Amino acid sequence: MVNNGGVSSPETPTVGKRAERRPRDMVMSLAVLLVPIALLLLFYRLVLDGDKPISVDAAPTLQQARAANVFPVSEPQGLGADWHVQTATFKREPGGATLRLGYADPGGDSLQVVESSVATATLIPAELGKEPKAVGTYRAGARTWQRYDARPGENALVLLEKGRTIIVVGKADSAYLEKLAAALP
Repeated sequence: MVNNGGVSSPETPTVGKRAERRPRDMVMSLAVLLVPIALLLLFYRLVLDGDKPISVDAAPTLQQARAANVFPVSEPQGLGADWHVQTATFKREPGGATLRLGYADPGGDSLQVVESSVATATLIPAELGKEPKAVGTYRAGARTWQRYDARPGENALVLLEKGRTIIVVGKADSAYLEKLAAALP
């Protein structure tokens, strides 16, 4: 400080090195954060198979449905290893019982097989929406399935048999719906 007759003048502040940040410094800071995140993501996907659908064992649920002896239970046969059972439930309800098997098809879309002894007039609106629209048929072996436009974006195949109704429903391509329906004995 310079003394001007007892009056002191403030020092001029100097700019420190911290205020002189460059874009390169910002990139380095982000890299320190993003590299570990990318490594963790790769580890999850490649080592832990994080992208594979979760599969469950449907055998206990199918056994429970067969033991109830409410309707003949069909289990899809001959589907490839790229089909995954994701859910399996069996429930007794007023007016019958219902078996649900949820699948992930090879394209990653979800499909559901519903086998039920509940009255068709109750079951179809409950599963396909208030106003499902029959739009054609699909023939698989000796069986003729009714094709429906169900809830928005969903398609369904419905097989009416004595004592049970089978519904295959999902947002998947109709080829996968047909393959799943044809796999039911």
